[in-house]
Amino acid sequence: QVQLVESGGGLVQAGGSLRLSCAASGRTFSDYAMGWFRQAPGKEREFVAAISWNVENTYYADSVKGRFTISRDNAKNMVYLQMNSLKPEDTAAYHCAVRTRGYSMDNQRGYDYWGQGTQVTVSS
Repeated sequence: QVQLVESGGGLVQAGGSLRLSCAASGRTFSDYAMGWFRQAPGKEREFVAAISWNVENTYYADSVKGRFTISRDNAKNMVYLQMNSLKPEDTAAYHCAVRTRGYSMDNQRGYDYWGQGTQVTVSS
């Protein structure tokens, strides 16, 4: 049974930081790219960041570039999202996912095994 569990969300003031974690279990994910997506109330889920299986390549949405950093530890089956300089518009439920199909890195159709998400709320 493949399982992804996100953690690390919470309430933070604008300008603050949070570090999200995604624990993967049920299989070895070191051969797959991993991604973070977010969904705010009333909005569609959107791409945030992704990282290649070998850590050599990272991808970011323009809205988070320079503020967020994605990383992974394949030995621990973990993926992280360091979020700095948070803004109220970053408020959303954040989900990690495994990229199993050959769509572009920011395309949700390329991802399977979504986690339940962790809520991030940024107050102004």
